[in-house]
Amino acid sequence: MTPSGKPRLSPDGQRLTLDLDDQTHEFAALWLRERAPDAETLDPRTGQRLVEAAELPLDLALAHAELDGDALALRFSDGHATRFPLALLRAERKPLATVAPGRTLWEGDLADPPRASFDEAVKGDDALLALLDDLHRYGFVLVSGVPTDEDGMQGLIDRIGPLRRTNWGGIADVKSVADAYDLTMTQRGLEPHTDNPYRDPIPGYIWLHCLTNAADGGDNTLVDGYRAAQLLAERDPAAFDCLTRVSPGFRYRDETTWLESEGPLIELDGQGRVTRVRYSNRTERVEALPAEELARYYAARRAFYELITSDELTVHLKLDPGQMLIMDNYRLLHGRRAYELAGGVRHLRQGYVDRDSTASRRLVLRRRLAETEEVA
Repeated sequence: MTPSGKPRLSPDGQRLTLDLDDQTHEFAALWLRERAPDAETLDPRTGQRLVEAAELPLDLALAHAELDGDALALRFSDGHATRFPLALLRAERKPLATVAPGRTLWEGDLADPPRASFDEAVKGDDALLALLDDLHRYGFVLVSGVPTDEDGMQGLIDRIGPLRRTNWGGIADVKSVADAYDLTMTQRGLEPHTDNPYRDPIPGYIWLHCLTNAADGGDNTLVDGYRAAQLLAERDPAAFDCLTRVSPGFRYRDETTWLESEGPLIELDGQGRVTRVRYSNRTERVEALPAEELARYYAARRAFYELITSDELTVHLKLDPGQMLIMDNYRLLHGRRAYELAGGVRHLRQGYVDRDSTASRRLVLRRRLAETEEVA
């Protein structure tokens, strides 16, 4: 959409006002200068800043500003001139929302979960990008055609990874064992939870690969934590606010490991949008806060728990051999129904891949494919 009206400068030149897409936006001259998209300010290859932003004059001003096609032509009081594409300004001034843009929130009536083919994603960049886009958008992907050997998912991890190693090793078994070191390795049902909130950093993505699933029960449950947080904010704003402020601790200990971290059950980014959920009844250790604050926290936690365990938000899946779930551990709450081994064997394998490598792979693939289309 074409901007309406000319850009206006404040009397001191330190603010620029522009009507863009039927909304009025204000930009600081100093911000425009340190973000100037030219080769003198930003490295053309990496996008890293070449000027020392902290050394720019605090009273830096705009000497001139005018529309020049699809860009703003700017000249600053330090003599620097640049063209700032309007598309970049639009990207920076997106309206605030409960969650970051590009996500599709869902509930228990999700009819068709996002799906991908293991073989196609391993062999083709288009299919791999589609998988990663769905993972980013929905918070999980159901992958089919995974080889049913113990390292069957490794081929796809190698395309995205690396594999995150923990005190449990790399890819670990998820099956009932004697003297289980974690409740995952028992037959009991598991409440909705996020994995390993006691680690720093918390693993970004969970890869859960089914080798055999003939036991009675053992269905996986999935809940969109972003949607649960959004509903809590709408239905009980005080509870939402409490869960963004109070940071309980989380702890895991065994004979060789002692892990501790902390964080709110609902974490916001710098723009007030939900960026992470934590929930781990088994490992949470809230401090002995003042009684009134604890009462508020316990009531807020109960309200969140009732949402994440509700039929309204819960999707049920039973994995078949050769299927795999990739789940966003910052967003998805997952659990399972109890199972009985009398019906057969249940054997899954689980690994972690970090968030940064996954996001990087998606963005690099998108850029490469866009460049290929431009050349073609």
